[in-house]
Amino acid sequence: MRILFADDDRELCRAAQTLLEHEGYTVETAYNGADALELAETGEYAGIILDWMMPEMSGIQVLTELRRNGVTTPCLMLTARTEVEDRVAGLDSGADDYLSKPFNTAELLARLRAMVRRHEVYAPEAIRFGDLTLDKGTMDLHCRSTSVRLGNKSFRLMEMLMENPHRVFTIDQLINRVWGWDNETEMNLLWVTISQLRKKLSELGTAVVISAVRGVGYSLEEGQPADDA
Repeated sequence: MRILFADDDRELCRAAQTLLEHEGYTVETAYNGADALELAETGEYAGIILDWMMPEMSGIQVLTELRRNGVTTPCLMLTARTEVEDRVAGLDSGADDYLSKPFNTAELLARLRAMVRRHEVYAPEAIRFGDLTLDKGTMDLHCRSTSVRLGNKSFRLMEMLMENPHRVFTIDQLINRVWGWDNETEMNLLWVTISQLRKKLSELGTAVVISAVRGVGYSLEEGQPADDA
């Protein structure tokens, strides 16, 4: 179950990520409102935990934009604001719950479980594009009668691409989604992971390819890759 945790306090994000991953969640982080909005609009999350005060865009602005664009992912708002009118503003903007800082970790987990449970809807266990099927439950990638098992990072990268075929994702977007932070080491890991996925696709004999757009990023297409970068 994937959760987006957005807060400009990086130490808090790391602590929350450790806590939530220990509870079995997959956690992606954002440190400003603009990144949080981009991730929330392109990713499939069971829930979003969103800080009120962040640079570039406030949590309220992010949430208002998400709801305006039809994103219904449940959202828990975090804030040091304690006035009733502030809580009302958060709820009126589309928040499903509200938790004041500093918060108790047990309460955070309980509120997250309740929020996700209230909004549980059917989500397909398989994604299809072209002649490929990605099984979310087993992390197997199928092409007709052949299948391969993907590792965690390869699965998350392939899931992102298959959920958004033909869309060109920048390197920064891919790194932030799969690894959660951006540095030279992670960039090298992205290239390795893409190379491994291309080999898997070749083994499957699929017509689907990971296409590189030089100087921009990568997309999932049917046919020949535009670039070998």
